Order: sequence, then C-alpha cells, then structure tokens
Amino acid sequence: MYHYLIVGSGLFGSICANELHKKGYKVIVLEKRNHIGGNIYTEECSGIQVHKYGAHIFHTDNKRVWDYVNNLVEFNRFTNSPIANYKGKLYNLPFNLNTFYQLWGTKTPQEAKDKIAAQKASSKIDIPTNLEEQAISLVGQDIYEILVKGYTEKQWGRRATEIPPFIIKRLPVRFTFDNNYFKDKYQGIPIGGYTRLVEKLLDGIEVRLNTDFLAQKEKYLNLADQVIYTGQIDSYYDYCYGQLEYRSLHFDTEVIQTDNYQGNAVVNYTEYEIPYTRVIEHKHFDPVDTPHTVITKEYPKDWKLGDEAYYPINDEKNAQLYDKYRQLSEKEKNIIFGGRLAEYKYYDMHQVIEKALFFIENINK
Repeated sequence: MYHYLIVGSGLFGSICANELHKKGYKVIVLEKRNHIGGNIYTEECSGIQVHKYGAHIFHTDNKRVWDYVNNLVEFNRFTNSPIANYKGKLYNLPFNLNTFYQLWGTKTPQEAKDKIAAQKASSKIDIPTNLEEQAISLVGQDIYEILVKGYTEKQWGRRATEIPPFIIKRLPVRFTFDNNYFKDKYQGIPIGGYTRLVEKLLDGIEVRLNTDFLAQKEKYLNLADQVIYTGQIDSYYDYCYGQLEYRSLHFDTEVIQTDNYQGNAVVNYTEYEIPYTRVIEHKHFDPVDTPHTVITKEYPKDWKLGDEAYYPINDEKNAQLYDKYRQLSEKEKNIIFGGRLAEYKYYDMHQVIEKALFFIENINK
C-alpha cells in the first residue's frame, strides 16, 4: 500500500517523511504518542508555548540546515544564556569572565587563567580515572565543586567518582565576557513553537497517532516496501540481548500568576541537595505578553521499561550491547534504523536534520 512506512514522528522521521513525499513516494507515519513531534513537541498552555519534554534550543553552523528549517517556519533570535544557582548565588554560564568575577573577583583574562592554573596544579592529577578528577584537571576545584559536581551527579544518578572520565572530555572555558552558551552562527526558536515546524514537515502525509508499531509489527511490516524505524533498537528486537540503559526525566509544570518568574529561560540548580537540575520559564523562549508565566522543574531519574528514554548511558557495557543490536539491524533487507533511539546516540537537533537529509539523499544509491 505504501512505499515507505516511518515509525515515529520525531524530527528524524518527519524529515524523512517530508523528503520522500516530495520525491513522489507514498508515505505513512505511525506515532505511538497522541501527538506528533517526538521530544521537540510544544503545546500552548495559557497562551505560552511550553516545551513539553524539556528545553529545545536550535543552533547550528550549517547554513543549509538553518535555511531548511526557516523555509518551513519563522525563527526568532533567541540566544541561550543560562544562569547557575548554587546555594542562592547566581553565576553566568558557560564558564566565562563573568563567572570568574562572580567566583573570585578576577577582572582580566590573565587573572582568571592564573587562578585556574594554580588550582589545576595543586590537584596533582596526572591521569584522571573518573569524572571528578577529569573535571578538576580541566577547570580546577572551585568551578568543579560549585558548577559541575552536584549538577552532574543529579543528571547521571551516580557520584562523580563513579562516572568514567570520558563523559566530560572537555569543559567550555571562555576568557571573554560572553554569556552566549553556543558558538554557532545560527540560533533561535520557532515562533509559535516546534510543533508548527513538524506540522509543516508532515503536511499532506498520512499520520496515525496512538499507534504502537511493535504491538502489531508483522502487520505493519507488510504495509510498505520499506520501513524507517526511529524507535529504540533493542525494543525492536524484543530485548533479545538485554536492555540498553538510559537516564530519564520527570517534568513538573505549573502556571504562576506573575508575568516574570526568574528573568531567564533556563536556570540550573547545581547543588546536589536540590533534586531538580533546572527550572525552565517557557515564555522567555518565544516571548508573549501575559500577566502569568509557565515554569517547569526538570528532575532526572533512573530509566525503567516504559519510561521515556532521554540520555543513553555512554559506557563500555552499553556500547558493546548496542553493537550487537546494530549488527542485527544491518542484516535487515527492508528496514532502516535511524535517529537517536535507533542509533543509541544523543543528537542535537541540527545533527538529526543533517543525518536525515544525508540519509534520504543516499537512500537509493
């Protein structure tokens, strides 16, 4: 009945559907949730576009990708400049001269470099064996204790001394007064929310919501010549080698009767004793004039079967397990696996778009 059946209406699946549809193929998209868009889904709440599954900030240096999304919807000029709150004191992120002045009162790049160098030297860490040692060897004790340790331990659910050092291969340190978190040339948020972007991608394409592909896999496999699967790769194979591990998230969202709650889109809470990692105030992403605001507190949690999978656990055990599933997938004749869950890899949005466009360009080669 169809040339292509696409499992999942997230960014990867929706771009594939759009590009194949433009090429004249008959496409159907199956979506397990009751809405399109995957984790970039936004919904209106009291006149404010809420990022349902956590903050999504678009950034890229790839002009082709930027032009691609802007040809679909208009983007604003949002710049991500998060704030860190540690025991009631505020610090600019990423680590820059504003941060160092707030920490130590240093005013010049050289003063800050000397302070960091002294702390790195005093640590006497030659070969880091865990994340804590890796971070201290990169940025010194103060930055690690105040801005890295608690946040990271909450995020990963383990003490920093139990996390492998490669998780933090580098930490961004800038010796300028620049609070722009990303260095990419193109940055912004879709005006009216990300859901509008996905609606444009899926315009004219058949989409079935509340449809679990895996619940009737054989039936759906026979619907199309080719299947593009964007779900969890281990679930496709019924966990025959075991379950891949993830970190998950819980979101606590509330409407507050004030026009401006925290003055910034993202405030990170870096002390371990506060259970959430950050508070998102959604109206700062896509500004609207309302007497109220909507905030979301983001709580990391252990993942279990049935939870949303957000962050793959990038350790050796899971890498070996994924490789077994990858080898299985490469033997499939009519099924293609793509996207962050199918590839067990964390991708930023621009990377997903790049991969989807490259994939479609080479699909019949």
